[in-house]
Amino acid sequence: MSTSNDPIDTEQAPAIIVTEGPAMPNPREKSFLNAWSLSFLAAVLTLAGLCLYKPDPYWEVMKFVPDGLLVTFQITIVSLCFVIPVGLLTGLGKLSRCKPINLLASTYVEIIRGIPLLMQLFYIYYALGSMLKVSPTVAAVAALSICYGAYMGEVFRAGILSVPKGQNEAARSLGFNRFQTMTLVILPQALRTIIPPVGNESIALLKDTSLVSVIAVADVLRRGREYASQTFEYFETYTVIALVYLIITLLLSKVLSMVEGRLSRYEHHR
Repeated sequence: MSTSNDPIDTEQAPAIIVTEGPAMPNPREKSFLNAWSLSFLAAVLTLAGLCLYKPDPYWEVMKFVPDGLLVTFQITIVSLCFVIPVGLLTGLGKLSRCKPINLLASTYVEIIRGIPLLMQLFYIYYALGSMLKVSPTVAAVAALSICYGAYMGEVFRAGILSVPKGQNEAARSLGFNRFQTMTLVILPQALRTIIPPVGNESIALLKDTSLVSVIAVADVLRRGREYASQTFEYFETYTVIALVYLIITLLLSKVLSMVEGRLSRYEHHR
């Protein structure tokens, strides 16, 4: 569908700025010695060394938190299942020519981005929860989905705008309607641009699940707090939790980098 003469409207191709999460390793980086590998090895060796050198309490902490780690992943995955479609609909809404839809999507983004996630958690669980009786897990997933749906909407909007206008015009000239143009032409091309910031927002979401511990969700941080409150070994406990979060986010950033690299090679061979 692409043509070499398609002009790129620089005003309609904004750069997508990654604001949070670890920087994804360059998929073209072949050298073993780089920032990602140094950070990952340092985190793994430090955690392993602490557990071997002083099993009590470091290894004891590691044995105490796995169930909380499972809860962290569960909340992250379930939230992402809502965040992605909400973000896509929000992004499309902000690009819609229908004024009410555009206004609704834009207002949603402005309101949600202006309220801290912690405040949203408190509001859904305590304020609305007093009337709706939501469980801590449901409140956590709802708050994360609503909050990150707004941020993801901006990512999708920018990714769609990054596709040259000529692609839309070419598709319409072939008889595609707006829905077909968006689903078959624009979104597949925007995917290459969208993946890095979507990945970083996903990692940021995983890190922000640590906030759900304040509403009694037994995630990895809350399990760590429970252990520390029983043993008063706060330094050791939070050192382990910090290293666990670091290792997880670095691993996820590497996976996302590999996915981006595969997409780049696919686009190159097309």
